[in-house]
Amino acid sequence: MKLKPFAELIALSKEKLAESLAPIRARKVKSQAELEMAKLDDELIRLEADIQEQCAKEDINFPSLLDKLDKVALLERRKAQYEAVLGDLFPKK
Repeated sequence: MKLKPFAELIALSKEKLAESLAPIRARKVKSQAELEMAKLDDELIRLEADIQEQCAKEDINFPSLLDKLDKVALLERRKAQYEAVLGDLFPKK
């Protein structure tokens, strides 16, 4: 990386500086959304394992089971929303 001369750096307007940082900011935002989606995936996997375990028990607690199924549906919907927003903000070329 070659540093710009100090005189050039201070001459950059705020708009030009913001413009030069735009790709980095975009990548950061996309990474944040992808991290949130990964957290959702993790929670979904844990919930699904818990649901399977609960169904294997002799006595099934149906209200608890239905609560977990509701949460799975909500997480899946939220993940789909993240994917839709990412698709709109960062269309594939």
